[in-house]
Amino acid sequence: PFFFLFKHSKREIKMRKLDSTKVRPLKSEQLLHIEDHDFALRPGFGGSPIPVGIDVQVESIDSISEVDMDFTMTLYLRHYWKDERLSFRSNKNKSMTFDGRLIKKIWVPDVFFVHSKRSFIHDTTVENIMLRVYPDGNVLFSLRITVSAMCFMDFSRFPLDTQNCSLELESYAYNEDDLMLYWKHGNKSLSTDEHISLSQFFIEEFSASSGLAFYSSTGWYNRLFINFALRRHIFFFVLQSYFPAMLMVMLSWVSFWIDRRAVPARVSLGITTVLTMSTIMTGVSASMPQVSYIKAVDVYLWISFLFVFLSVIEYAAVNYLTTIEERKQLKKRGKASGMYIDAVQAMAFDGCFHDTDVDMDLSAFSEPCEESETRTSETNLSNADTTRLKRKRSLKGSVGRIILQNNHAIDTYSRIIFPSVYIVFNFFYWGLYM
Repeated sequence: PFFFLFKHSKREIKMRKLDSTKVRPLKSEQLLHIEDHDFALRPGFGGSPIPVGIDVQVESIDSISEVDMDFTMTLYLRHYWKDERLSFRSNKNKSMTFDGRLIKKIWVPDVFFVHSKRSFIHDTTVENIMLRVYPDGNVLFSLRITVSAMCFMDFSRFPLDTQNCSLELESYAYNEDDLMLYWKHGNKSLSTDEHISLSQFFIEEFSASSGLAFYSSTGWYNRLFINFALRRHIFFFVLQSYFPAMLMVMLSWVSFWIDRRAVPARVSLGITTVLTMSTIMTGVSASMPQVSYIKAVDVYLWISFLFVFLSVIEYAAVNYLTTIEERKQLKKRGKASGMYIDAVQAMAFDGCFHDTDVDMDLSAFSEPCEESETRTSETNLSNADTTRLKRKRSLKGSVGRIILQNNHAIDTYSRIIFPSVYIVFNFFYWGLYM
């Protein structure tokens, strides 16, 4: 019997050692009396709401995305509350500091970020969590978090816009009857790093505010706001969008100073400027969200595109009216039907441009452009050289008169109207949006 009892007691001791559910509490847990309380319940359960103070230190704003309409921020989030169940005796009245391993065994506020897309607690080299408990039961709970949250942006003034974003904090489970969330130090509860800077924005201000949020099924909740205003750098967009658009508009005006019958020159210049403006507009739209309203940069680029397009239409009108005018002049001079060649056909035949007052004779048509023809006699060759020299001298002395004669009245008015209207538009645009 004695051997049987000894064997049985030995087996009980062995089974007790193998029981993994009964773990001896740590020294810190014994000091805080964690095993003596149910920390699934909030402090003061059934009584008045527990006040939880919050303060935030913003470490950095990592990115702002217009396409996704969100921002990414790294911050230190600190909670302050009192839980008398964690009070302990201390002769020197000193606090105790713990890492994240104790968090799962006590009650902590369930604060979350409203409208957040992604968030995580940094865990290198260990989880960036700190818990500090004071002898009277006051608790400090600190986290280092990176969060990406939505920012409802308005691009109607882009790129001359200012965006107002906010990061919102709220308890998930406890409404205002159980938990009162507030800024611990008022307006001073929000602090920022002095070296925060962004490539595309000026950070104009940081501010803290609070309010209430209502949910139809669960009631009212305290909500805290981290507000900040971002003003966009304009110089980048001046170099990439506005300045090239200005140059293309001014380049299209060069067409007004080119001979009205230089069809290849004026048409190719107009098409080139139109295609370049289309490329600039496509590049700007590709980096922006597909919003349903008009942005400020769209107004400027579309008006600039309209000026370039109108310069092409202007030449189409000039060319058409010039053709009609020359046909009427040739008919009035009584040209024979076999010798009648209008200006467009003459240019197609010899590739030269002719003025009705200077080049109306067929000999004048052919002399500058038929140098490669074989001369039948040396006498005709010498006569042609003499005529060519005289013609060059006459043209050199009357260049200004020929330029004036080769310009249509529409070109003359366009040289004044197009730049004047574009300057007025720029003054109105920058005065409205700046």
